Amino acid sequence: MFKNYIKIAWRNLQKDKSLFFLNSCGLAIGIASCLLITLYVWDELSYDRYYDNAENIARVVLRGNVNGEELNEAVVAAPVAKTFKEDFPQVKNVTRLSKVYNPQILYNNTTFENLRAAYVDPNFFEIFSFKFIKGNAKTALTNPNSVVLTSSEAKKYFGTENPIGKRIKFQDIEQDLEVTAVLTNTPHNTHLQFDVFIPMQNKKSSTSNSWVNSGFATYLALKPGTDLAQLEAQIPAWMKKYISDQVQQAIGISYEEFQKNNKLGLFLQPLTDIHLYSDFAPNTELSPSGDIKYVYVFSAIALFMLLIACINFMNLATATATKRSREVGIRKVLGSAKKQLITQFLTESLLTTSFATFLAAGIIALLLPTFNDLADKELQFFSFLNVPTVLLLLAFVIAISLLAGAYPAFVLSSFKPLMALKSKFASSGRKNSLRSGMVVFQFVISAGLILATIVVYKQMQFIQHKKLGYDKEQVIVLRDAYRMGSTKVQSYKKELLKNPNIASVSQSAYVPAGETDDHLRGIFKNNEYLRKFFFYDVDEDYIETLGLELIEGRNFSSELKNEANKAIINEEAAKILDLGDHPIGKTFKRAADPKNEEFTVIGVIKNFHFKSFHHEIDPLVLAYNPYGGLILKTKNANIASVLNFAEEKWSNFNENEDFSYSFLDEAFSQTYSKEQQMGTILSIFTLLTIFVACLGLFGLITFATEQRFKEIGIRKVLGANVSEIVGMLAKDFIKLIFIAFLIAFPIGYYFMHQWLQDFAYRIDLSVWQFLMAAIITLAIALITISFKSIKAALKNPVKSLRTE
Repeated sequence: MFKNYIKIAWRNLQKDKSLFFLNSCGLAIGIASCLLITLYVWDELSYDRYYDNAENIARVVLRGNVNGEELNEAVVAAPVAKTFKEDFPQVKNVTRLSKVYNPQILYNNTTFENLRAAYVDPNFFEIFSFKFIKGNAKTALTNPNSVVLTSSEAKKYFGTENPIGKRIKFQDIEQDLEVTAVLTNTPHNTHLQFDVFIPMQNKKSSTSNSWVNSGFATYLALKPGTDLAQLEAQIPAWMKKYISDQVQQAIGISYEEFQKNNKLGLFLQPLTDIHLYSDFAPNTELSPSGDIKYVYVFSAIALFMLLIACINFMNLATATATKRSREVGIRKVLGSAKKQLITQFLTESLLTTSFATFLAAGIIALLLPTFNDLADKELQFFSFLNVPTVLLLLAFVIAISLLAGAYPAFVLSSFKPLMALKSKFASSGRKNSLRSGMVVFQFVISAGLILATIVVYKQMQFIQHKKLGYDKEQVIVLRDAYRMGSTKVQSYKKELLKNPNIASVSQSAYVPAGETDDHLRGIFKNNEYLRKFFFYDVDEDYIETLGLELIEGRNFSSELKNEANKAIINEEAAKILDLGDHPIGKTFKRAADPKNEEFTVIGVIKNFHFKSFHHEIDPLVLAYNPYGGLILKTKNANIASVLNFAEEKWSNFNENEDFSYSFLDEAFSQTYSKEQQMGTILSIFTLLTIFVACLGLFGLITFATEQRFKEIGIRKVLGANVSEIVGMLAKDFIKLIFIAFLIAFPIGYYFMHQWLQDFAYRIDLSVWQFLMAAIITLAIALITISFKSIKAALKNPVKSLRTE
């Protein structure tokens, strides 16, 4: 019997290939979009679940508010780990990790750079269950002169040779390191993105007893069933025991007095929350984090895409009901029961959905590489094709078949035989309301997504065009120049300045965008602690090279003595230090300064955005201490010749290392890569949503013209022109679209307002953005409506008035 249903269903689908194509395409786009986003969401939610016992691992983090300064750091002080293990029975084990910046490895007279390296405690692999290819997790790092590599890193150095026992030279460590173990490559879905692991004993500050200097990512392996909230409740009293004396010594007041006006404490963050729920300072995070808000947004889009595709199926099926009316009438006259008709139409729905699912799989296979590039992912469709997911996919197909096919099946099977044979039937008000509701729902989603795309685009435009306070165009950064040594760097700098296309060159490891050194120091004024300031160590050419505006005082000079005790501050620093209208010559002290020397202000620069637009401009101090790489400002757009010149001169000073560079404007753009990715993906899925929604609207206008074909003929005979008939057909749909605007725009305003709050510097939501979204949505709808209604209006009225 079921075989007969399938045979008849297939024949019926072949009778109207255009309808089958429209249904299949709409469903395929909806299913493909839903599955693509599901892969993305699945990947985001899988972060750090790779490790055994991941649910019982937590990271210790620092949060606080000191004199109005928000402190959110993912790293803590060196002794935190040891004392947690000793004082809390809930803690089974604890380990630390400290990221190595600008690491360099020398092997066989070859220098390797751009590594992902970290210092870790010897028990690191007991807590984090990386998979070992060679070596033992418990003993791999017990020797201070050992090193653990991933397989790709080992292959880079040693090729096909056995890496165990090989010795490499690591920067800043006098002894060679011996490879004791090799891991599988670090999975992409972890925040611990490292390829080289070095024993923590080689980091001098790891044995420090200071509780006021941080820098160590600290992880607790907790006993199963440990309540994090209860453990956190014990931390303040425990912390006071260790930090009180050091606070008194560092800032000159008691810990109790400090905590009266400030909030500072340690908290526990579950390992599996790190990727999606972190809001810590980027310079303290080990890798770029995700955002749970984007997971919610894309999950909603996936659901809406699927619902809209199913709605289109219903609309297109009911829109062509008149073509099936005689079939239904004959079947009923010949004795077919309503149940049999419903089964027949559901079988057709199942076949269409199955075909659409296979088509969707092809679309995913074709577009997944592009989607991976857009989303910065490594998703593999076939890696998810195991028995559970295949069964889930089958259930998915059946569910969509029922969801999309149930309504048309019940509508078609409910036709009365006599009226069906005459093709005379009218839709009830309830059914019309349901179809109208479908249109409203589709255009609520479409208009909302168009509005979101406009707002995201305008915010990105605002970021790209807002005055930053520094020049990012035609600026080249040579971060690795410091490796040639201080004397050679100065000689290389002089050689570069001989090129007429190079305006200026500065030596500094601090750049306002992209990879940079990042130093925070506590500031005192009148022996009272204020807050932490950012410190940039620069030379006398830094201000000119980056185009900073010196609004008061003077620049540094290499010809003057004691410049090391001078400071140039930004406007925000002058405001917080409360130096008055004339800050030049005023002084302040820096905490952790071994000589406790005062800095004298010699200049004030205009505020510039050296951090992301997500944050307010922080207080900044420029101190005279040239070190690090070089920053070049070119005079014209002939960048290629400048780079060729710089590379040629580089080889004269540094033969062992490759010449590498980056552009400051590209680094600035990469700062907002997550927002740009979201904007691009949102735009694509907005277009797809609109396309699928228009298919549904096409179905409904088809239904309307089929229902009113005699009325259209009569109106034409009585003198109605094409525009009047088109207006008549379009009027009801336009009303529904305006209703959709009334629902979509308040919801869109709320969510986009919330999204913009993540930026300290942002656009304002304005009426024209909503107006533009309405015009775009309305224009697309009118084009869709006109296509079918004009065709109906141009038909010969004699055909529509003919009675069978």
